Amino acid sequence: MPIIERLPKIHKFSLGDRIINQLYDLLEGLIKAKYAKNKLPQLESLNTELDILRYQTRMLLDFNKISVERYEYAIKLLDEIGIELGGWIKKQKEREK
Repeated sequence: MPIIERLPKIHKFSLGDRIINQLYDLLEGLIKAKYAKNKLPQLESLNTELDILRYQTRMLLDFNKISVERYEYAIKLLDEIGIELGGWIKKQKEREK
């Protein structure tokens, strides 16, 4: 993650590591949900994890550790994941009716 690599050591190895681990956990969760029989609880949990990532990214901006442009780029990517995830959740809710 280029954004994380540019952080000062104190933030790279605390908040930066947490963000990277959350991203890997999110990816792993999405793959597991793809094959799960009961997808909705997993997807809703992943939606919470995505929200945590948004807040962690915002903290980088608030601590002046990334530029506004980098923040906007990162949030745009997270929002795109959120749109896809939200659509998947909506589809699963319709199936359960």
